Amino acid sequence: MHIEEFREYCLAKPGVTEETPFGVDTLVFKVGGRIFALTNINTFESINLKCDPEVAVQLREQYEAVQPGYHMDKKHWNTIRVHNNIPDLVLKQWIDQSYYLVYAKLTRAQKLAITLHDEPPLDTPA
Repeated sequence: MHIEEFREYCLAKPGVTEETPFGVDTLVFKVGGRIFALTNINTFESINLKCDPEVAVQLREQYEAVQPGYHMDKKHWNTIRVHNNIPDLVLKQWIDQSYYLVYAKLTRAQKLAITLHDEPPLDTPA
């Protein structure tokens, strides 16, 4: 996956905004004002994604490219080294899961605001 494909995939999700709150090098994607993905825009070596704590541990054991979240809460975030033979489909599934974990925690009003401007997201993936 390349940076533009990653960016387009994230921005295609309902209610997503992109920002650079940590400096011009760090591209952050948010839904409802909450981060669900971030990466270094210049190197695109890794992506930080939110993850269910139990799943996070399993992914770290299964994939060498998955590490505890760099500069993040290591219980809830993984850092994925992008160019380490992780198929794009798998990366997209992890992006989806991160998005839905954050979306699920939004208030009813935040979710309504998103659905008024975008199509509502599909049910949370299994």
